[in-house]
Amino acid sequence: MAGNFWQSSHHQQWILDKQDLIRDRQHDMKALSEEEYQKIFMFFANIIQVLGEQLKLRQQVIATATVYFKRFYARNSLKCIDPLLLAPTCILLASKVEEFGVISNSRLISTCQAVIKNKFSYAYQQEFPYRTNHILECEFYLLENLDCCLIVYQPYRPLLQLMQDIGQEEQLLTLTWRLINDSLRTDVSLLYPPYQIAIGCLQIACVILQKELKSWFAELNVDMDKVQEIARAIVNLFELWKGYDEKKEIQALLEKMPKPKPAPQR
Repeated sequence: MAGNFWQSSHHQQWILDKQDLIRDRQHDMKALSEEEYQKIFMFFANIIQVLGEQLKLRQQVIATATVYFKRFYARNSLKCIDPLLLAPTCILLASKVEEFGVISNSRLISTCQAVIKNKFSYAYQQEFPYRTNHILECEFYLLENLDCCLIVYQPYRPLLQLMQDIGQEEQLLTLTWRLINDSLRTDVSLLYPPYQIAIGCLQIACVILQKELKSWFAELNVDMDKVQEIARAIVNLFELWKGYDEKKEIQALLEKMPKPKPAPQR
């Protein structure tokens, strides 16, 4: 996994151009505004996070699952597959690829049922409608759409390398790690290499903690314009979060969302 990012499929096929991303989302944007679209993806990132935590997965596995989810919808409309089905499918695939160990199908389904019932009942009135056969079928479709490019480089490792250079700063490391987790609710994982995301999150953490590292940042051999774009995307996420009451808004957003037809057979 420590292989060369620059020779990887992540770099060669999955660092996307922003204009291409906007163009590929046109179908969904007929039904949703850009802000509504982002809120829906924030919601499903939350579902993946909670599912992963309930299954006791490492954050790296949860992050990879979230990137798979975002990559699929970067190339497909929301109406292709119900995101509520794709979310656990991404968890299942990521746990295999990240060598976490295979999650049993029955445990995955029962965890989905419990999480939707206990944590997301404000969004879904019915119980989780999918069964093992739906997830296994969806996994093939996901693999095909990812073009079997399954190794995802995350910003966590570059962050740890950067922190070694800065020195022991536990508070700074913890906050930056959290900001990287938050960045999964934006498009940055589709648009920028992971080391740039790590630097962008580190920059925000320095501002929040009032750490003076300007000279250290100045010595980095990195495109600071790109780093600023990443930081801006994360700050915009926080601005959106401030005025967003998910529990009140999400049902109406899920109603508006383009949907696949037909619904699954029980």
